[in-house]
Order: sequence, then structure tokens, then C-alpha cells
Amino acid sequence: MSVAPATDWTDRMLELTVGPVAHGGHCVARAGGDGRPADDGRVVFVRHALPGERVRAVVTEDPGGAFCRADTVEVLTASPDRVEPACVWAGPGGCGGCDFQHATPAAQRALKADVLREQLARLAAPAAATAAVRFDEVVVEELPGGPLGWRTRVRLAVDDDGVPGLRAHRSHDVCEIRDCPLVPGGALEPVLERRFRPGSEVDVTVVGGTASSAGGSRVDATARIGAGSTVHAAGRTWELSAGTFWQVHPALPDTLAGVVGDWAAVPRGGVAWDLYGGVGLLGSVLARQVGPDGTVLVVESSPSAVADGAAALADLGQVEFVRGRAEREIGRLRPDPDVVVTDPPRTGLGRAAVRALAARRPRRIVHVGCDPAALARDLALFAGAGYRVTRLRAFDAFPMTHHMEAVALLEPLE
Repeated sequence: MSVAPATDWTDRMLELTVGPVAHGGHCVARAGGDGRPADDGRVVFVRHALPGERVRAVVTEDPGGAFCRADTVEVLTASPDRVEPACVWAGPGGCGGCDFQHATPAAQRALKADVLREQLARLAAPAAATAAVRFDEVVVEELPGGPLGWRTRVRLAVDDDGVPGLRAHRSHDVCEIRDCPLVPGGALEPVLERRFRPGSEVDVTVVGGTASSAGGSRVDATARIGAGSTVHAAGRTWELSAGTFWQVHPALPDTLAGVVGDWAAVPRGGVAWDLYGGVGLLGSVLARQVGPDGTVLVVESSPSAVADGAAALADLGQVEFVRGRAEREIGRLRPDPDVVVTDPPRTGLGRAAVRALAARRPRRIVHVGCDPAALARDLALFAGAGYRVTRLRAFDAFPMTHHMEAVALLEPLE
């Protein structure tokens, strides 16, 4: 039983044996063994550590309950998966963007798979009972391009002196940096040398580069501030306005398009919905399947995404963009769908949207999730609405971080 401390532990140094990885970019440990029996068993969420390690960690946050948060500052016994981090700004007290830089790329994917399996086991038990796949065997697949130099869009924060940087972990503090190894080499440096309005944010788009590998990078990328960009995926080209969403990993759009192409199987002349469809990337794949006599409804709330998508897919008469919040539009969309693709925000679909979607009884639902807990909750809700998981894949679309992308195929139980 965890014991709440009598005093605030903030800044206290702990010696910990690190336990399993947990959702959120940290591992779980328990305090104890330091001569204070009353503290034994308190949960510590510790960053910059790996399972099985013995570390010294300083408490960074103590909410006063049965747990606290800490950063590893010294490794006493290292995991064989530990490596020297690629970034000097992402350690304890620094930028909060990268959680797993201290692990090999293969170990990072294994940690993410452990998290995904644990969330599915804990939150999606009803779905596991009927699934045609084993949730405990899911893996996180590597994407092309390597673990560094993949990020094509970055949002910088600006401190009170006008200096751009990245946010510290769980903080509004701005960490001054000189580069970011997740961005193609050298592209960000000219932006970081500039000064901006204090307290503002700066959206940076990286163009003209290729993702680097751990063995080297091509320094041929440039960064543009608040600018649009031209992107290519699924055999098409999109001209994106500033602020229009596009996946930050250059290999992910084609990867998702390939999965949808394999799994959706919309009948010729059929009806498909692309919910939270953005600029219609996945909708363009569905359009090829339904053909000119079919119908694809792309539902998206962002005005710029709808405008950019409608322009890019203007040659596809079977595609119609519906501007609105998908969860509100499901009940009034016509005609009923044969297949639905959903790519909701990090919070997932939720109970009302799953219930409304299941009531329309599509033959297949291809559900994309970027948060394992939200994905697990949605799969459980679909199970309760009469759908079973028949395919499941996950991708390491955000190397060096704890984030991932997963896709599930759902089909009616009957």
C-alpha cells in the first residue's frame, strides 16, 4: 500500500530500482530502503531511466498524494539498452519533448509496445475478448528514415527576452536551445538566432530536406516561419496553408494511406466517410476505391484544411468536404457508409461518437489513434457496440519520444 508523505518531497534525492515503463514517457519505481520506513512503497514516476536500472533521481514535482515525479540525475547500474542521448538539451530540467533518447531505437520501440499492450490489457478487455488478433502480441513498427532528422514541423515557444526555444517538461518555462536533432540537420539554427515577440509562439515548417539516419544527415533543409508548404503523399500533391495540419513524420502519410488502402476495401460505387479527415489524405485513397460513381464524405472542422483539401482533390468529383466537428456530424451525414475511416485528436472518439457511428452500421471502420489509452478506451466502446478488432498495427511515428501511432480495423460481430 502506497503511503502519502508527511512533507513535500520536492528536490529530495532518491535512490531507486526502476520498474516497468508507463504511459507518458517515464518508468515506475517505488521509494524505500533509505532508512525512512514510513516512505516505503510510495510510487515515483521517474524520467530518463530504463527498466531494471538503479538510479539516483531528484523529485521535481510532488502533488502531495501517493506518488511524485522525479528526474534521473545519476545512473548507478545501467541497462544494456542505454545509450548516450543525441541531444544535450533534453536531459533533466531541460526540453520535455524527448523521453527516450537514452535508449536504443529498438529498445524505444519495445518500450512503446509494452505501453500499448498494457493500456490495451487494462482498458480494452471487452475488445480483447472478441478480437481476431492478440493484443499482447502487438509490436511497434519502425518507419523509414531513422530516429533523427524526421520532424518537419516544430512549434517554438518564446521567452520573456524574445528568445525562441522549447518547453520544459510539464512546464511553461522555455528552454533555450541551439538546434534540435529531430529536425533535419541545420534547418532550425537560423530561426533560433532570431528574436521574436516575448511570450509568443513560432510555427516552423521544414522544407527541402530528407530525414537523416543515426549515421549521418543531409544538411539541405531550410526552415520557414509561419509559411505554407507543398507536400506529396498517396500519389498526390497538396499545397498547405500556414497552420494546416499535416503529419510531422514524412513517412507516416504514405504509411497510413497504405494501411487504409489495404483494409478499407470500399466497394466500387460505395460510400465512405473520412472523419477528422484534414485535407483528405485518406479520403483520396477511399476515392480511388469507390470510383467516380461512389461517394466519399470528408468531415473536418479546420477551415484551412477544408480549403486546401478541396483544392487538392478538385479533380475527384466523388469527394465532398463537410466542414464541421465530426462527432456532431455523424448523425446527420447521408448516405449511410459502407466503410468509415476515423483519425480523431489525441483524446479519441469517446462514448457518444462511437455510439453514433456504430448505429450507422458500416461494414468496416479503420480507426487511427495517436494515444494508446484513448485508443484502448475507444476499442472497448466499439466492442460494447457490437464491433470486433480484426487487424491492429502500430508505428514509431515519433522516434525519441513516447508517442506512437496505431491503426485498428473493426468489423461487426455478426
